[in-house]
Amino acid sequence: MPFQPASRRARLLSRSPLALALLTLVAPLAQAAGTDPATDPAEPTDLDKVQVVGQRYLPDYAARATRSATRTDTPLLDVPQAITVVTDKLISDQAMTSLSDAFRYMPGIGLAQGEGNRDTPVLRGNSSTADFFVDGIRDDVQYVRDTYNVERIEALKGPNAMVFGRGGSGGVINRVTRQADGQSHRAGSLQVGSGNRRRGTVDVGDAIGEGSAGFRITAMYEDSDSFRDGYTLERHGINPTFGVDLGERTRLRLSYERFHDERVADRGVPSLYGRPVETDPSTFFGNPDASPVEATVDALDAVIEHAFADNLSLRNHLRWADYDKFYQNVFPGAADAATQTVSISAYSNSTTRENLFNQTDLVWETATGGIRHTVLAGAEFGRQVTDNLRMTGYFGAPGSTTTSIRVPLSSPTTSIVPLFRQSATDADNHGVARVAAVYLQDQVEFTPQWQAIIGLRHDDFRVELRNNRTGATLRSDDGLLSPRAGLVYKPVERVSLYASYSMAYQPRAGEQLASLSASNAALDPETFRNRELGAKWDIRPELQASIAVYRLDRGNVAVTDPADATRMILVDGQTTEGVEIGVAGRITENWQLMGGYAYQDGEITTTQSATAVAGNRLAQLPEHSASLWNRYDFNQAFGIGLGIIHRGSIFANVDNTVTLPSFTRFDAALYWTLNPAMQLQLNVENLGNKRYFASAHSNNNISPGTPRSAWVSLNFHF
Repeated sequence: MPFQPASRRARLLSRSPLALALLTLVAPLAQAAGTDPATDPAEPTDLDKVQVVGQRYLPDYAARATRSATRTDTPLLDVPQAITVVTDKLISDQAMTSLSDAFRYMPGIGLAQGEGNRDTPVLRGNSSTADFFVDGIRDDVQYVRDTYNVERIEALKGPNAMVFGRGGSGGVINRVTRQADGQSHRAGSLQVGSGNRRRGTVDVGDAIGEGSAGFRITAMYEDSDSFRDGYTLERHGINPTFGVDLGERTRLRLSYERFHDERVADRGVPSLYGRPVETDPSTFFGNPDASPVEATVDALDAVIEHAFADNLSLRNHLRWADYDKFYQNVFPGAADAATQTVSISAYSNSTTRENLFNQTDLVWETATGGIRHTVLAGAEFGRQVTDNLRMTGYFGAPGSTTTSIRVPLSSPTTSIVPLFRQSATDADNHGVARVAAVYLQDQVEFTPQWQAIIGLRHDDFRVELRNNRTGATLRSDDGLLSPRAGLVYKPVERVSLYASYSMAYQPRAGEQLASLSASNAALDPETFRNRELGAKWDIRPELQASIAVYRLDRGNVAVTDPADATRMILVDGQTTEGVEIGVAGRITENWQLMGGYAYQDGEITTTQSATAVAGNRLAQLPEHSASLWNRYDFNQAFGIGLGIIHRGSIFANVDNTVTLPSFTRFDAALYWTLNPAMQLQLNVENLGNKRYFASAHSNNNISPGTPRSAWVSLNFHF
């Protein structure tokens, strides 16, 4: 079978968010477009069961199918789970360079600060630094990811350990990368603008020989500053891929990525009187010159696919990844109103991790008695070796025990460089985590109206953690049984109603595999149970809408026994309830949009500490949030974009003592096609120059929002 180019029908839409106002807007827009879900026939879906060349370029803001949610090619309409997809078209139209840019358009997903050195989404009230995947394989080290090689970014909401294994307490983020697909790719971009942004990308690929093989290379370089004093960013990445047919029914795909990111760890501003301090947004608290971050990723992927028959296929994915991450920060602590000073502390942390994962999926499509089955049987094996070293910063002469200094709030940027050495409590660990998992799933189509998905996964997850300072070794061994069940009813061809249940576990080693202690190693893992009702509507082939209502419960939270301070007990920890609405696609041939709205209510259900008190609202969880982006093309040469982002007020910490006020921000863009091979693009962020605070890590690490900024991009094909 030749190395075929991706189907044109990959214009098929992908879902995403929408603003609260869109709930009342969708139906009139659909009627205005002359669509009727009961009479307008659905566009057929062309899915090749043998060759999966990754995703392809999408000409709009929507995608119709996903592999990530079920490990099989499944229309989004048939997946009983809330999913938001940000396509490469939206990434390009908004000049997105990081995942945090994409999170703005994913209802139910917020963004925490991550201490200025890592991606930290907040999914349904649960912050995470590890629930990241690349083409379905775990990518869990703490660093800031780029979009240069991304075909699309998928957010799968709610715990779903049946597919992804441990973690994923509120959902997961999966990056689908660009792959060699036998097509000719000759594209690039140059970008300059505010914050001294200078960035270039390239995407080159083609078939080899008669088309049975192909290659593709994506690459990026960026050297930028920021509106923040002393902040710098330099990063580069290259990702060559190669695909070849090994006969009529077998294909091999190879991919290697080298990515390096250097930046300043910017932990924002402290708080005073229950809100962020009043200061110029550019003011850096601490020492930017002594706060470097470096992350290097080397990753190799090999995927082989074989079709035994038209209805039986095997896929094996091997991924080896080596991570080297270091950060050091001199950052603000508590401010003092009486003295008008702020505390400055420091520490450094280095992590190396080597991941080796192998996934095997066997997919069998069959029918019995008029009932169609898509059966998935699979196994995953993995080994992660991690070394972690933390050192405390001391101020003063060598040997000093002073771990903080105070500087004036009026002049909080310091040139003092602390000395770093290990304290008695700093981590110095070597850990090995192993997983062996098997899973079985059946997607059942009883009739054209009724479908179900039932799955079960068992993980044998083992961690051994050695404290290099003391020589002590801790071990944990968990057997994780993860069910998934969903029922889909389609009253008409383009509308689906669903109900689902899923759960996931967080073992005591924690999401970064370094949290084992003598007091918790023997405890059962934390549990996360999600119940969800939803509806999806393909208004027409180019426009989709969705709504989901959910309840997510966190259990087995370890707290100190009030009756015996020497032991830990397990309690119910928190509950999040919410509604998410999303729309993506084309209203008309010239008008595209993507938007979403989320209502979220989350609280601590059992007192866990002096600050995490029952009844407190979850940190960084707005009650209301919404986003809406529009692009309208007047003709083939000129187009405009207009967006609005709203986030309600949030608490910086679970103690609920510091509030980040709500904000509403407007963005805009202009598009000018000079000729078929060249386009100029102007993006303006925060059009009204709104003063706001974007995210937080704690009560005293709060990031100011970006003032009005603009970037010009030259996008070209050759």
